[in-house]
Amino acid sequence: MFDWELLHEPSAMAMVRGQLGFSWLVLSGRLARLTDEEYFWQPRGEALTVVRRHYPSHYRSQGAGEWVAQWPDEPDHRGPRTIAWLIAHLTETFFERWEWTFGPREQGRGDITLHGNARDAVAWLTHWVEAWQDGIAALMEDQVTVTGLSQATALDAEEPFGHVVLRLNRELIHHGSEIMTLQDLYGTAA
Repeated sequence: MFDWELLHEPSAMAMVRGQLGFSWLVLSGRLARLTDEEYFWQPRGEALTVVRRHYPSHYRSQGAGEWVAQWPDEPDHRGPRTIAWLIAHLTETFFERWEWTFGPREQGRGDITLHGNARDAVAWLTHWVEAWQDGIAALMEDQVTVTGLSQATALDAEEPFGHVVLRLNRELIHHGSEIMTLQDLYGTAA
């Protein structure tokens, strides 16, 4: 549930929480209707997706369970992605940031469990986004400027925490937009 009162609070923490909360409200509304067909739909050719662990592929595997995300070696891979891949990427990003900011700081992206169906994947993403939101909501206002609060990556450790939150907000907005666009394209292609 989005806290509309955040939009009236003149503080840095309220602004970053408001942006995250509203962006998640919009995306989660669209994900509530996601089907397995949309989840795995490939807009063209070979798209990055979520596959069973032993699926033959030239991509690296990311994930700890039966289902893994295909991961390209090049950082600026321009190929298409499925909604499954985008949800997996968002899930591992929010999981890792929560783990290394508010959690026990033991596991990384490669330790995340991914799912081979839309319902479970959306539930798992929802769990980690909400855990991240709860962690941020529990912080004091001045902690937005604390450097090193998150230790998930070397960049996180060197930045004031507000920048980490804003970067995750951008990830949610960017990949959420891609997910919604793929849903729209799927609807016109079907």
